[in-house]
Amino acid sequence: MTMKYAPAPTEVSSKPLAPPRSIVGAALLIGLQFFSRALTFIVNQVLLRYLAPELLGISTQLELYSITVLFFARESLRVAIQRQGDTIDDASKDNEKVPKGHVDATSVAGQSQSIVNIAYISISLGIVFAFGFAWLYIRSTPAQDPTVLETPYFRESLIVYGLAAIWELLAEPCYVIVQHRARFEVRARAESAATVLRCLITCACAIWASRAGMDMGVLPFALGQGVYALVLSTVYYWKMKSISSINGFSLLPTRIQSDSTVYILSYFSWPLLSLSGTFFVQSIMKHLLTQGDTLIITSLASLRAQGTYALASNYGGLIARLLLQPVEEVSRNHFGKALSAINGVPSKKAVLNTRDQLLRLLRVYILLSVCVVSVGPTTAPLLLGNVAGPRWATSGAGSVLAVYCYYIPLLAVNGLTEAFVSSVATESELHRQTIWMIWFFFAFAGASFTSLQILHLEAEGLVWANALNMLLRIMWCTAFIKAYLRRYGAGLEIRVLLPRPITVAAGAVTYAVLLQLQTTFSGGMKDLLKSGAVAAVFMFVM
Repeated sequence: MTMKYAPAPTEVSSKPLAPPRSIVGAALLIGLQFFSRALTFIVNQVLLRYLAPELLGISTQLELYSITVLFFARESLRVAIQRQGDTIDDASKDNEKVPKGHVDATSVAGQSQSIVNIAYISISLGIVFAFGFAWLYIRSTPAQDPTVLETPYFRESLIVYGLAAIWELLAEPCYVIVQHRARFEVRARAESAATVLRCLITCACAIWASRAGMDMGVLPFALGQGVYALVLSTVYYWKMKSISSINGFSLLPTRIQSDSTVYILSYFSWPLLSLSGTFFVQSIMKHLLTQGDTLIITSLASLRAQGTYALASNYGGLIARLLLQPVEEVSRNHFGKALSAINGVPSKKAVLNTRDQLLRLLRVYILLSVCVVSVGPTTAPLLLGNVAGPRWATSGAGSVLAVYCYYIPLLAVNGLTEAFVSSVATESELHRQTIWMIWFFFAFAGASFTSLQILHLEAEGLVWANALNMLLRIMWCTAFIKAYLRRYGAGLEIRVLLPRPITVAAGAVTYAVLLQLQTTFSGGMKDLLKSGAVAAVFMFVM
């Protein structure tokens, strides 16, 4: 069965999806995610035999702390850097005009040095945020759940997580060069090595503590995270040292000579800093919306409910982390360069070509969504019970995972549309998006409070609140993209993204059959095989 679409109304619709390097980069990142998540999945299955839901809930809080430090320290700068287009080295430039110890801003080396210098701001911010958020966490935790501080080695684990976040930020100068030059093979090697050692250390510590009769609390997770940061930075600098030497820039802050662009203290590009500031303000709201579920369930739910939600969201987010996140990341990088607002107004041809690329990706996502919604809600809980064990099968995580399957399609579409918006929006338009995000957060918080405190839907209600949040963000991004394309005499035909009616019918029939089978499930492997057979027929037809 195939999907038919109306032809895209543009002369560039037959061009390839993206430059070969972008395709290779996406393939490498997807492969990296599959490898790292598969390894992490195996380790987690081992750890689940030794951990209680309460302990997993605490580890989720520490992970949120680490993610928050890293997000606020580097996310806005990363997005701004991706908006900078490529520069052609001016071989005729008189190098004698460049002072000693400086790099020419008009050269490729100067452009690389500019983003390296900006990356050191992330390191400085990370140190401040690591200490600040740790202090807030310690101060607020007793009021929420005093038993958290009584967990063995909790404070030591928090310190290790903070130091690991700072150490991971030390690799940021290398990371921004890897992304800008699309050297994804370097990133794949660094993250693969770091992931392997993190999993080995975490699993080894947990098993050793269990056999020795020692309660280490969440310290195995902290030690694993510390090793991850150390190995990541080491491999990055090892691989990038020769690249920086060959291309004439330094991985340390270096002065930049420029006759046009303003550089603060001869180090930091003012246009990039200004754009980063805009993204930073927006990142506050985006983080609240992205991590809002964890923040809210940490405040309103028990540790057991937190652990249940963490497990369900980890399993439910596998598709997002394995496939959607790498595609979104490469798309943002590609869109940012193709439609760079820093280097000038993009051509109509570039805009139309990028629009077609966005449409193709969205078409694939819609088809993937039909598969997830048709098969996931009934088979995912059954799979969870057989993989995670009976303790988790009776915890309610299965029903949360079932609801999460309806959330994944919205997560996918939102990722791509926001990647496009962040690549083309001006500073004033980003400010306007931030204001709308504030309203979206209030809507999300209200829906979360209603589902948790009034309707008592627990974690399931939180997933539905997240779905509402994503839907509102998709609606705003769609309206923005339509307005942006109209400036170039183009449109965004939503109807061409819809699958054929027969495709929808096949998904509905499959869903109905699996739902009927679910009434006879006993939770054994036989039920999983029956569901797998129905899903296999559906996937073959698709």
